[in-house]
Amino acid sequence: MAEWPEATYALVDMHTVKAIYPGTFDPLTNGHLDLIARGAKIVDELVVAILRNTEKETPLFTVPEREEMLIEATRDFRNVSVMTFDGLLVDFARAQGAKAVLRGIRAISDYEYELQMAMMNRKLDPEVETLFMMPAEKYTYVSSRLIKGVFRLGGDVSSLVPPLVVERLKAKVPTPA
Repeated sequence: MAEWPEATYALVDMHTVKAIYPGTFDPLTNGHLDLIARGAKIVDELVVAILRNTEKETPLFTVPEREEMLIEATRDFRNVSVMTFDGLLVDFARAQGAKAVLRGIRAISDYEYELQMAMMNRKLDPEVETLFMMPAEKYTYVSSRLIKGVFRLGGDVSSLVPPLVVERLKAKVPTPA
């Protein structure tokens, strides 16, 4: 039997791929859950990271409330965890040992914003890659902002958010009589 030259015995660098899926999740939508489920199939470990300090509008739900909802909604995923962070995303990713950031893109306007963010993150840390995913077609128009607005005006959002979010919305948001 012929022997292989020693140089061909290269050890394969076996490592896990950890990604961060950041957002405000105010509130969590089925579009978010779609990306979490699909992202969890691609990476070994997915950290859903709730941004604590945001320049967006005043949040409807507190960070602990959003964290509770996400933990409950993702409890069946063995490779998904929920954390909170503030500051630069690349700093959080580095501290977590993550090599990728998962971002959802619904429309061209999302792409333009997300591309700028991805390029800035690459400038700040070239080791962190950005993975863009499109949500399932039925969620391409869904955003947390729309969910809050429609619910406040008495619209039915039950097919667009998990049941636990509907219950939390009912408890938190007064709706028209």
